[in-house]
Amino acid sequence: MIKTICISNQKGGVGKTTTTVNLSAALAQQGYRVLVVDMDPQGNASSGLGIKKHEVQDSNIYHVLIGEQNLQDAVFKSPKDGVWVATANPDLVGAEIELVDMPQREYRLKNALATVADQYDYVLIDCPPSLGLLTLNSLAAANSFLVPLQCEYYALEGLSQLLNTAGLVKKSINPNLHIEGILLTMFDKRNNLGHQVVEEIRSHFKDKVFNAVIPRNVRLSEAPSHGVSIFGYDPKSIGALMYAELAKELLARTANTQVSENKSFDL
Repeated sequence: MIKTICISNQKGGVGKTTTTVNLSAALAQQGYRVLVVDMDPQGNASSGLGIKKHEVQDSNIYHVLIGEQNLQDAVFKSPKDGVWVATANPDLVGAEIELVDMPQREYRLKNALATVADQYDYVLIDCPPSLGLLTLNSLAAANSFLVPLQCEYYALEGLSQLLNTAGLVKKSINPNLHIEGILLTMFDKRNNLGHQVVEEIRSHFKDKVFNAVIPRNVRLSEAPSHGVSIFGYDPKSIGALMYAELAKELLARTANTQVSENKSFDL
């Protein structure tokens, strides 16, 4: 059965796209068929997986959401990571406005994904840093959502609002939605504050927090400019090792967890 995970946090710069790109590549390395849906108008997940934006100008997720194209026509295979990508470009900004008056505006992505459900094992949705209609479509289409959380003082800003929004989506649109987990990112072991934040978050959220912690790593920052995941750029780096661990942990959780329709958002 296909598993759809929304990578979301309304706070920007916390590692959403980095996580989407590298987790998808790690899952593909394990032999899974993976589709990345780029719902961020910046299109960084697309370019980070080697898809050139100018080559997909007329075939991207924007055209799918407004009903001009089938999803499969907007999907391209990454040249080196073995991941399929439903691409995005700046046209997607217009979707926030155009979707407002469309029928089933919250379900446009869900309906599109239903047409390719037998072709993939995992779908990872890279959300924009906002809680508009693009993120709402993503949460409505997903089985679960994963929250990258930066290891800094303001890490929890916006998290409560995201959980509140997800709770409303669960109540009125997607009753099966649940939280997959919280991923600690940009951890600097030399920084005492970082250690304190990690300890506080683990103490508060307990088993909702993944054991894998993504460090600040130059190689992770450099990989997108080469259009490959960290596994295609430096597979022996600490960043690659941690995303591989995250993938293993996610697979274990998927195998061992039965999703309840009444699962609470109380963390």
